[in-house]
Amino acid sequence: MATLGQDYVAADLPMGKSFEPLPAGWYTAAITQATVKDTKAGTGRYISLKYDITGPSHQGRTIFGNLNISNPNPKAEEIGRQQLNSLMRAIGLAKVNDTDQLIGGQLKIKLAITTSDQYGEGNDVKDFATIGGGAMPAASKPAAPAAGAKAAPPWAK
Repeated sequence: MATLGQDYVAADLPMGKSFEPLPAGWYTAAITQATVKDTKAGTGRYISLKYDITGPSHQGRTIFGNLNISNPNPKAEEIGRQQLNSLMRAIGLAKVNDTDQLIGGQLKIKLAITTSDQYGEGNDVKDFATIGGGAMPAASKPAAPAAGAKAAPPWAK
C-alpha cells in the first residue's frame, strides 16, 4: 500500500473534459499540432493532426486526425494526399514541405461519428473548407496550343 500524503475529496477535484464524440457536422477549428509519424507496421507514414475547435459550439474541444502520405496501399495513399490537398487549400497554402507550415491554420472541418470495436464511438474528420466557406482556387495550368499552332516563345507572352 502507498499513502497519498493527503486526503482527496471527489467533490473538491476538478471535473475532466468529456470524451464523448461531437455531433456530426461542420466546426471551425485551428490546427495546433502536426507531426509526421510512421505507421504501426512501419511500412508507411502519415501526418498526425490536432485540431482545437473554435466554434460555433464545443469551443475548446480537441479532435485528432491522420492523413496518409506514404502507404503500401496505393488507394490509401491517394485518399490521404487528396485530403492533404483539401486541407492545404482550406488554410490557403499552395505548397507545404514542413508540418510546421500547417500549425496555426484556421479552417472548417466536417466531422462524422465512427464506431470501432476497440475504442467505441469517436469522431473522424471527413472534409475541409475555408472559414469563408469556399476553397482556394485550383492552380491554373497554361492552356495548350491548338493543334497545328505554334506556341509563342516565353518572352513573347
